[in-house]
Amino acid sequence: MKKLVILGGGYGGMRILQKVLPELPEDVSVTLIDRVPYHCLKTEYYALAAGTISDQHVRVSFPEHPKLSVTYAEVEEVDLEGKLVRFRGEADLPFDDLIIGLGCEDKYHNVPGAEEFTYSIQTIENSRATYQKLNNLAPGSSVAIVGAGLSGVELASELSESRKDLNIKLFDRGNHILSSFPERLSTYVENWFDTHEVEIINNANITRVEENTLYNHEEPVNADVIVWTAGIQASYVVRNLPVEHDGMGRAVITERHHLPGYEHVFILGDCASLPHAPSAQLAEGQAEQIVQVLSSRWKGQEPPESFPTIKLKGVLGSLGKKHGFGLLADRAITGRVARLLKSGILWMYKYHNG
Repeated sequence: MKKLVILGGGYGGMRILQKVLPELPEDVSVTLIDRVPYHCLKTEYYALAAGTISDQHVRVSFPEHPKLSVTYAEVEEVDLEGKLVRFRGEADLPFDDLIIGLGCEDKYHNVPGAEEFTYSIQTIENSRATYQKLNNLAPGSSVAIVGAGLSGVELASELSESRKDLNIKLFDRGNHILSSFPERLSTYVENWFDTHEVEIINNANITRVEENTLYNHEEPVNADVIVWTAGIQASYVVRNLPVEHDGMGRAVITERHHLPGYEHVFILGDCASLPHAPSAQLAEGQAEQIVQVLSSRWKGQEPPESFPTIKLKGVLGSLGKKHGFGLLADRAITGRVARLLKSGILWMYKYHNG
């Protein structure tokens, strides 16, 4: 019996299961490894941390299948030569084909104290802890959010609506927040924050962090809670692989999405070095192409040498419950329509997968 092992039940891992289970060959079994017993909607962690949705809203059950086994464990490392997955406190797991989709972690850019004294929304466990801390704050408390990309903006806007009594500061390195978006969208979001009394600190440079204090250009700024959304890197499991990596610690892969020299080890989602920014769409597009490679091999056929470029439909962000912003086919959209679209896409995803 051939063993397909999938590390991580994120967006890419779920799409792999959806595509491969209905036509699984008789001589292939599938094992999914994850830390928690459900698929998590990571794009909604900001709302969980802000306290505007419950834990149950960001959970989707894993599929059930006679030849699928789900194991809950913490991956320690992958032995590429021995074709083994090693865990913390569990027996090693051999594989014939391996798909690594373990997601990303916060990147602290060597800022002293950042990891020790800030909160995170990168995992469901971290988001729960951030929720507890934020929502136990007394009225008038201050919150500093470091990083004004999509995650930081969505957290700041959601928190400003759910806790109007808090003083929220959003720190960003650039002249405008959301630097990867067109200036029109950045300006729209900045105006929204101005109306909702969220303070934006542009051209910030956080040099160190202490308990309840961050230093911007070495000037101390007091905050009752500091949340870090200022960068990501690939999972430590992938960063520790003896292969070529990019600047974010993501593994360099072939056109068939496997590691060079290891055609049975695929890298998926935030762990893969790709020309686009990490996203759920990108992970799902990769997953579909990986399934094509696996299916061809299981049938004794040669997989395609390459695949078409994965087409991304766009990106949407929320500003609280009623407004939003985004790019659809390179067209900027703002306001209620953008927020409704994001809500609709989320509902469809949960309905289709749940």
